Order: sequence, then C-alpha cells, then structure tokens
Amino acid sequence: MLWLDFGLFIVMLVLLLYVFLNNTVTLFLKVYLIFHSLLMLWPLCQFAISTTTEPVYQLLYLKASYIGLSMLGLGWTIFTIFLAGQSYYLNRRTLAYLSAPTVLIVLGVLLNPGSSFVAPMNGGYIERQYGPLFWVMAVVLLAYVVLSFAIMRNALGGRVAPRHKRQMKIAMKGMAILTAFTLADMLVNIALAPILPIIPGLTSAGIVVSIFYFVVAIQRHRVFEIVRIAQSNIVDSMATGVLVLDEHEVVLEANRVLRGLLDIRAGDRFEVEEFLAPLETEGSTEPFIEAYRSDPPASAQIEITLSEDNFFRHVIMHCEPVVDRSRLVGRVLTFQDVSELRMLVEASRYHNEALHERNRSLIAMQDELYQVNQKLEYMAITDGLTGCFNRRYLMQQLEHEVITNIRYNIPFAIFLFDIDLFKSINDTYGHLVGDEVIRSTADVVKQSLRRTDILARYGGEEFTVYLPHTNREQAYMLAERVKDIVAANRVGTGHNGESVAVTISMGVLTVESGQSALIDNPKIYLRDLFAKADLALYEAKNGGRNRIVAADLTS
Repeated sequence: MLWLDFGLFIVMLVLLLYVFLNNTVTLFLKVYLIFHSLLMLWPLCQFAISTTTEPVYQLLYLKASYIGLSMLGLGWTIFTIFLAGQSYYLNRRTLAYLSAPTVLIVLGVLLNPGSSFVAPMNGGYIERQYGPLFWVMAVVLLAYVVLSFAIMRNALGGRVAPRHKRQMKIAMKGMAILTAFTLADMLVNIALAPILPIIPGLTSAGIVVSIFYFVVAIQRHRVFEIVRIAQSNIVDSMATGVLVLDEHEVVLEANRVLRGLLDIRAGDRFEVEEFLAPLETEGSTEPFIEAYRSDPPASAQIEITLSEDNFFRHVIMHCEPVVDRSRLVGRVLTFQDVSELRMLVEASRYHNEALHERNRSLIAMQDELYQVNQKLEYMAITDGLTGCFNRRYLMQQLEHEVITNIRYNIPFAIFLFDIDLFKSINDTYGHLVGDEVIRSTADVVKQSLRRTDILARYGGEEFTVYLPHTNREQAYMLAERVKDIVAANRVGTGHNGESVAVTISMGVLTVESGQSALIDNPKIYLRDLFAKADLALYEAKNGGRNRIVAADLTS
C-alpha cells in the first residue's frame, strides 16, 4: 500500500493540470486551484511519511499533511461562496473571521505543544497517537463543512438558474463524499484502531473521488470568463458609462465614467428594480423591466434622471444581454449622459425640428461610439505602417492555435524573414523610401499567401507568417513563392523614375504530425519555436542572403 497515496497524488495532479489548461484563470479558478493544491498535500505527505525511518522527517511530513487538511475547511468555504455567486460577501472582515479558527489550528499543529496533537509510537510516527488538539481540528473542519452546506442550501433556495443549481448539487455531492471518507478514516483508523483492522488510504480515496465532482462543477462555471471580454483599458476610454454584470447581477466591471455617475464597484449587487424605484424616468419602467427579465432575454432602454446636490443628469440606460449557447451569462448596461441634449429638447419640446435634431444627435453619438470602438480594436491588433497584424496579436492567436494543433496533430509552419541590406536603402534613399519598401513588400507577400495564412510585422524590416494545416512540402513551395514575388517587386524611389528591388532571407520551421508533445506553457513553447526559426533566418543571411533555410526542431 506504500504507493497508493502517491498514485492518488498523481491522479489529482493530472486533474489540476486539466483544469488549468482548459480554463481561463479567473479569480474563481485561482481560488479552486489553491483548494485543489491543499487537497494534494494529503496523499503526497502520507506517501512521504512511509519513505523515511527518521522520526524528525516523519513528523515534518505528518504536520504538513495535517496543515493542508486543516486548511481544507477554509478553502472549501471560500470556494463554496464563489460557486454560489456570493463573492461580494468576502470583504476583509469576513475573511478575517473565517480564517481565525484555521490559523489557530495550523499554529497548534506546527507547535504540537506537549504532544497535544500527535505523539510517536514505537519510536516513530508511522504508528502514532492523536491528542485532544487533533479532535479540536476535526470539530473545526466539521463546522466549516456545515457552514458550507448552509451557504449552498441558502443559494439553492433563492432565484438560481437550473444549470447553476445542478452545478452546486454536483459540488455538494463531492464535499459529502470527502466528508464521509474522512470521517470513516477517523473512526476506523483512529478512534476504533485497537479493535478494527487498519484500512489505509480512506481519506486519500475520498479526496480523489470528490475532486472528480469538483472538476465537473468547475467546467460548468465558465460563465465568469465574461470578465475577460470587458477589457478595462478600452472600456475606460469610452465617453459612455459601462456596467458589466454576471448572471446573478453581481458587478464584474464598472468603467471610469460610470463610477462618476453612480457609487458602485466590482462585487456589489445591482438590483435593477431597486435602482429604478426612487428615480424619475421617461415613461413607465414596466416595459424596461419586462424586457430585462424576459426569457429569452431581450435588449431594453429607458431614460432616467439622476440628481446630486440639486444638479440633474438625464441619462439613457441601455441593457444588452450577453448570451453563450442560448444561456444568459451576464448583461452589459450602458449609461449615456444626454443632459445637454435633454435640456435642449425640454426647451424646444413643441418644435419638431428640435426633436429631429435630438434623434439625429443620438444616432450620430451611437455611430461615433461604434466607430471609435472599431478603430481601437483595429489599432490594437495591426501595424500602422503596413496594415499587417502586429506581433502582439500574432502571439495571442498562436497561443490558442498551437495548443489545438498539438492536441489534434495538425501540421503547421512558421516563416520568419527580413529584407536583405535594408539599412543601405535607408542610407541611400532615405527613410521615406525605406518605409515604402517595407509597405510594398508586405503588400506583395499578402497577395502570395492563402486566406488562412497570417502575416504579421515582427519588428523593423522583419516579418513572420503563420501557415495552418501546412506540411513541410507545402511550406517550402509557399516560401519559394514568397521569396520570388518579393524579388520581382520593384519600388519607386521618386528620383528620376528610378526604382529599387529587394530580396529576403527566410527561416522556415515546420511542425508535423508526430513531432509534437504536450505543452505545459504555450508562451515558452512559442518562444522556442521562434528562436529556432530565427537561427535559421540568420543562417540564411550568413549564407549569402536571398535564400531559405529550414529550422531544425531537434536542436
């Protein structure tokens, strides 16, 4: 039975890697990963105890395993609060109250005063005797379990989506299994050890079985990825207030403009009925609330009046549901200050021209907001000189593409090339002609590529091309085509009709089926691929330029 706990540790490690690789690491997932890591301590340390005969090391491993176990109650409770969608309750005071019993127990385990937690038997800790502090720890853990079940039960009794209910029930089953196995371990292997045979690995087995339930619950919790969609740097640049809610109406994001209008921050709950109740509105609030609460969800808009120190703001509040696979996962509310326009309308309410002007202004403002967002998105991913994608966008795309390619054994290729003797062009004709050479080279390369290929400016006169679904033979054929079309291209210099032609040196890297392996870190893997392509590029330049060199994946 020596390797039982170690085997269970390996299973939990694989599950941890699965969750990490298949999910965006949000705050919710960070909480779970900490919880999962604490669970892994138990089988690992139990295995370590059996590998040494030194009492000092046995005690060290034993303390580490029970410190992890004693922290499980706190970790599970916090995980439960996130799972129930009540993370807004976790302020500093609440965390301090929740953590206090765990901190005291951990100190007790560490110090083991007067062997009140555990005492050795037969000169070591393979067999041991537990003291009163051990049973205090057990009672505290049980209290955490009861609190967690109470939180879940309270959440299930509220207005919760059926999918979320199933998710919480799965997690509750996992916790019930873990609790049952742990209690059985304490009863059989500790309390009744003198009269019953020892059954090793009960707690470890319960941990592994329960983790399978937790992983299923995690996979159904991906709705929190909406935070990644609302990029704060773009949202904060808008002239319109933006509020992002999850499906439980908890605030995930509020931009700078909105915080100037409303006293609201991430983690607060936004109840639309309570928000609208004390406000003056243009017309009845019932159509807005009906559309807001409809199933399937629909867009809604209403004009409200906000007052502060006798200063009134007229604001158009627009709600747009965020739907993922026909499920509501959140809402985006925009607050557009139309106070000046509203005053104009109020002053000219009986004049049709003023009313038409108001409508035209609103349409223009909405169109301008759309255009600004489109421009920001375009600028964020493209190079200003060539119109190609930039290096940052390429790397972001490749992180997702490469994982998919490796997982399904899809061949792909990467070209890394730069313009030969480009400095002499700048020195001879000036930087304006140099820029035109870079721009023209990018244009002709784009024309020679397929629709699925991605061309990006890597920096200066250096470019890179990503070619999906491309084997070695296809990659060389395309590389030759790119090299030839660049060599045939001529760029005007503006000096007496004179034109200039350039060549490129290229490093080609191909990853085919059977050459790939599991990737722990896509960023590091991509960095290694580009380093090999870069070496091939410099070999091409050192070998005479205007040539193609294949990168060696094995180096």
